[in-house]
Amino acid sequence: MSVTDRLLSAWYQGHPVLLLLRPLEWLYRSVVQRKRADFVAGRGSIYRAPVPVVVVGNITVGGTGKTPLILYLIEHCRARGLSVAVVSRGYGAKPPSWPWRVTAEQSAVQAGDEPLLIVQRSGVAMMIDPDRARGVQALLKIAHFDLILSDDGLQHYRLARDLELVLIDAARGLGNCRCLPAGPLREPQERLRSVDALLYNGAVADSSDGFAFNLQPTTLVNLLTGERRALSAFAPGQAMHAVAGIGNPQRFFNTLEALHWRPIKHAFADHAQYSAAQLTFSPTLPVLMTEKDAVKCRAFAQSHWWYLAVDARPSAAFSLWLDQQLDRLLAVPR
Repeated sequence: MSVTDRLLSAWYQGHPVLLLLRPLEWLYRSVVQRKRADFVAGRGSIYRAPVPVVVVGNITVGGTGKTPLILYLIEHCRARGLSVAVVSRGYGAKPPSWPWRVTAEQSAVQAGDEPLLIVQRSGVAMMIDPDRARGVQALLKIAHFDLILSDDGLQHYRLARDLELVLIDAARGLGNCRCLPAGPLREPQERLRSVDALLYNGAVADSSDGFAFNLQPTTLVNLLTGERRALSAFAPGQAMHAVAGIGNPQRFFNTLEALHWRPIKHAFADHAQYSAAQLTFSPTLPVLMTEKDAVKCRAFAQSHWWYLAVDARPSAAFSLWLDQQLDRLLAVPR
């Protein structure tokens, strides 16, 4: 078990060694709370874009479904006739310079796995830059956009925002509710009181404090040929090697089991880079991975490698609320 896996287990299941990390947690909390206070007070260099900015983020370490929700928001806005662009930190990307516009033909090494996935799936204008404020300015030099979506960036306080959407894993919640490194929180739990909406990934229904959304498997896609097949192409009981290098691999494995398949689980670190040798398994069975993993494996894909495409399906109440917020934001002169 890796150090990351041990920490995740301790944060969500408990471990007495975390008591030793409380002093470091206190230091971490003081830093993030000061950054937040400076932002609220308008101190420091804060960039406000001439168009609305919607941040999609979380306060926990690990995956909560941000990428599928960003894709949903892109399509929802386009259906309303809005021109939308996306800015991202580009975690793990190694472009020639910053800011960098991501295009579909680039590699995941250059563009980052999640930005590349978003662009290949949607064709959206995407700029990556650790300085998201600078990335937004670069986007607005390309063309006019009605709206900017920030993929993550809840804690990036150099960029002013008009709407904050925070995603939470409904099954794991906030763990032990402590901040790094004693817990999984990037900011104290009280931060959730100031955001505009909470979305619970995997929740059965809306609750008094947030909206439900789920990740719906839709299609099997062959990495080598691009062939798309219905989920029924794999019969109930189908055995497969399941590859997941995401923030919460178990969610992917649970999805496969819910489809009545029999995954042999291969969990990798989030944003893992792969080689063909790493994905050569015995016995020879179909290899099924996430779409985020697939963008890094197409160059050496084999004919029995597939990825599972999923779509975010928020509740109807969230879609209605979102339309009301967009109407409000777009009606305000800037």
